[in-house]
Amino acid sequence: MPEHTVKRYDQELNQMTDTILRMGGMVEQQLAKAITALITRDPELATTVIADDKPIDQLEHEIDQLVMRLLALRQPMAVDLRLITASLKISSDLERIGDYAANVAKRASALSQVEPMRPVAVIPRMSQIVQGMIKDVLDAYMARDAEKALVVWRRDEEVDETYNSLFRELLTYMMEDPRHITPCTHLLFIAKNIERMGDHATNIAETISFLVTGKPLSEARPKGDTTPFATTPDCDGDETMTP
Repeated sequence: MPEHTVKRYDQELNQMTDTILRMGGMVEQQLAKAITALITRDPELATTVIADDKPIDQLEHEIDQLVMRLLALRQPMAVDLRLITASLKISSDLERIGDYAANVAKRASALSQVEPMRPVAVIPRMSQIVQGMIKDVLDAYMARDAEKALVVWRRDEEVDETYNSLFRELLTYMMEDPRHITPCTHLLFIAKNIERMGDHATNIAETISFLVTGKPLSEARPKGDTTPFATTPDCDGDETMTP
């Protein structure tokens, strides 16, 4: 970014970027701890993750205030204006990822009270993909690297495919034994929350691309979530449509 005549302006822009990166780092940790709470069946750790959501909300508020100040006092143009509006959108996406991580922790706490289930093992693999997306998209933001952001943007399809596979597996478990319905429902919500985190990381990638190039992406957004049209095996091995 070019330096401005008013040094305070550069300081405010740098402060905004640093706050975004700090917020992103906290979200990464929050997701990692939520998954650890799920795997280790640790309700105390889950409670900590839920409490971690408040500082993330506070950072979003700080960015909102800084953006309003910059718009009111600096009258930014061109790339500066794109940076400021992009940071506002990115902070909103990061805040939503933090909310989903807290939701995962809440359901991890509930699952710690019931018998362990094998499909839990798929969740960490799905989470690792999303954690990688969050880390890489933050690196792309820091470097103003549109190409790296596009790599993240294309990985969303991998998250959707993993979610589709887990969705079918969990439905099969529920059909086989009604006692599995409650824990599998919690796992379905956890998987969906992680899938939505991937969507928000993809949103950030699109925002970074626009920040750098000044143009919206011309490619169709990659989407692989087929669960609204999913089929599940019935008792005879045939397939039936899920409602």
